[in-house]
Amino acid sequence: MYSNNTYSFFDDVFAVVRLIPFGRVTSYGAIAAYLGSKGSSRMVGWAMNAAHSITPRVPAHRVVNRNGLLTGKIHFSTPHQMQELLEQENIIVFEDKVENFKKHFWDPSIELH
Repeated sequence: MYSNNTYSFFDDVFAVVRLIPFGRVTSYGAIAAYLGSKGSSRMVGWAMNAAHSITPRVPAHRVVNRNGLLTGKIHFSTPHQMQELLEQENIIVFEDKVENFKKHFWDPSIELH
């Protein structure tokens, strides 16, 4: 069972992820740092895992690891859904990694301040 603080953190994560622009990605760690919980990237991952049933929709496919790897892909309906959603946004993925990751990276600490 999650505490109210966990739910609040998840809600904050969902709010940030909803702000990631089409065609951009960010990392679990960048979201955690923006929210003032630099060491909580794993909790951001847990939030993304829980995001699939949240309304309004949370574009969890736009959150990858710090190297651009699609580490969360196992939590999607199919093994390729995360990649397919990114490719629909003109993001090229090769061997489960975002190509030109730095070009597509959206840092909430910079973009939202």
